[in-house]
Amino acid sequence: MFLWAGSKGAQGSGSERRTIYQKVREYDVLDKRKTVTALKAGEDRAILLGLSMILFSVMMYFVLGITMVRSYSDSVWTEESSCTVLNSTIVAEINCTYSCGSECWKSSKYPCLQVFVSLNTSGKVVRLSHNEEAQDTNPECFYVPKCQKDFNAIHTVVMKILERLKTQQQVLCYMDPGEQQDSALLTRIYGRLAVFHSLFWPTCTLIGGTIIIIMVKLTQYLSIMCEQVGRIKR
Repeated sequence: MFLWAGSKGAQGSGSERRTIYQKVREYDVLDKRKTVTALKAGEDRAILLGLSMILFSVMMYFVLGITMVRSYSDSVWTEESSCTVLNSTIVAEINCTYSCGSECWKSSKYPCLQVFVSLNTSGKVVRLSHNEEAQDTNPECFYVPKCQKDFNAIHTVVMKILERLKTQQQVLCYMDPGEQQDSALLTRIYGRLAVFHSLFWPTCTLIGGTIIIIMVKLTQYLSIMCEQVGRIKR
């Protein structure tokens, strides 16, 4: 009886040990599954973030390509030169309209400052505009301010520009190297520096998204390699 009881007790303790081992094994498997699931979810989010950054940069390249880069490539004022200010006077008052609300427009005026310069490279006398927008809006006027209700405020701004031009006889300007245009620009909105700054952040976003995806794929590849090495050792 004692031997039977002892053998029964040994069998019972062995089964209990196996049960405890199975439970521990199940907990380890569950923990590993949870870890793998969490890692997979994090990798999916990282890849989604990288793809979103790449898509955003491509959209920005498209928008900038049809606006900034196209305006830069179409611009004829590409050569920088030195200009001598010959004459700067207010010749007229130009009518303009400004918005006063939804479907509400009122009329106002702004003084037309006309500036003529001489190109030091060729001696040609041309009209000077502030930038491409002023040239496209009204090529007769050097500066085209935003239309406002207060005419005196606009007039004060234009007078300050006039006084500054009178004190500076020599200014840097941008001219047409083919000399087909009868005007020059004081500043360029769509210059090389402006194009560089506009393309800088989309490029950084594209590179960042690509690096994120490459790092995730590299991590997955190394994880698979480690798992295969572990199976070989076993």
